[in-house]
Amino acid sequence: MGCPSLQEGLIILFVLALILGASRLPQIGDGLGRAIRNFKRSLKGENEIDVTPREPKKITPSDDDT
Repeated sequence: MGCPSLQEGLIILFVLALILGASRLPQIGDGLGRAIRNFKRSLKGENEIDVTPREPKKITPSDDDT
């Protein structure tokens, strides 16, 4: 069991195009690419979301609220 050859890859791609339709393949490829990028980013330890807690804002009454 090794890496599939070019001919096998083309046959697999052709069968997927028949099953899913040619218009859906770019969407699937885009989703897979994003998933792989996010997985690699998570392995590096880079977080997109900052989860450190912030201090709550202090609300001060203004003179116009009377």
